[in-house]
Amino acid sequence: MQSAKNAAASAKETAANVAASAKSGMEKTKATVQEKGERMTAHDPIEKDMATQKKEERIHQAEWNKQEAKELNAANKQATAATGTGTGTHSYSTTGVTGQPTGTHQMSALPGHGTGHPTGQVVEGVVGSHPIGTNTTAGHNTRVGGGATDYGTGGAYR
Repeated sequence: MQSAKNAAASAKETAANVAASAKSGMEKTKATVQEKGERMTAHDPIEKDMATQKKEERIHQAEWNKQEAKELNAANKQATAATGTGTGTHSYSTTGVTGQPTGTHQMSALPGHGTGHPTGQVVEGVVGSHPIGTNTTAGHNTRVGGGATDYGTGGAYR
């Protein structure tokens, strides 16, 4: 289990580093294009040199930002590995605290909610959408069933 968490943290760090590198590359390209435009409109060598210096400063800033982001990503990975939890991520599992299952204790007033078991038809990869309580959309969608316990079309609507 811990190796899976480490692998996930490594993948997250890698993705964040790729994003930081891409952003840095875009900033460097932007600096180069702006420098070329400024050099074309410059009338004397001093203005051209200033445009080149601004470009170099922007490139160095972009590289510094990238390195700082990579260090932050590495620190976040270390924190995730040390605590076993991600920074800013939460688990909404019905099994409770790690190693402390809640069993069949219902954690919500909704039928079946919080027990870890689905109450209706489940199709893998499909997210269902339905109103809770009385059917408020029946006037708009004639295929929606009525009644307080009928939460949708039951899969017949395509």
